[in-house]
Amino acid sequence: MTSTHRYVAFLRGVSPMNAKMPDLIRAFEAAGFTKVKTVISSGNVVFDHPGAPVDELERLAEQAMTDTLGKSFGTTVRPVEHLRAIVDAEPFEVFSPPDNAKRLITFLKRPHEQPVTLPIEGDGAAIVKLDGVEVLSYYVPNDSGPLFMAKLEKTFGKAITTRTVDTVRKCIKA
Repeated sequence: MTSTHRYVAFLRGVSPMNAKMPDLIRAFEAAGFTKVKTVISSGNVVFDHPGAPVDELERLAEQAMTDTLGKSFGTTVRPVEHLRAIVDAEPFEVFSPPDNAKRLITFLKRPHEQPVTLPIEGDGAAIVKLDGVEVLSYYVPNDSGPLFMAKLEKTFGKAITTRTVDTVRKCIKA
């Protein structure tokens, strides 16, 4: 019996307006992934696979979306166990974000190679930690919206995707 591993694919730019969740499930199943589920209709796909490097899983998913949907979304894959280790470590506590702050994890495709001086703060937000291929940040919701997302893209490039810790927890449990 072949063992499988659980993964989460975070897709950039997905909304119920541009991709129906049953279609995404069908595309991921066409790629050979099993136990495929979407989480909160915003580009989070959880699946099982016997195991492969994440860049290979990303390539398979993107190709299957192109073949099945006629379009693809930028895909970043992480093993569920890796995500669980991040959130279980409660990494934000050392930064003492305000109680009403949204805690975020930004997923990079590859390790960031340019020097970055952190924290980067402003507009009620802070980018506080770069750890390999994940960036931790938080913001206090306000009427201006998440202006710091432009700072994340300016610092780490556009091939990133960001999720709240609450969304990551939902993906882990799916």
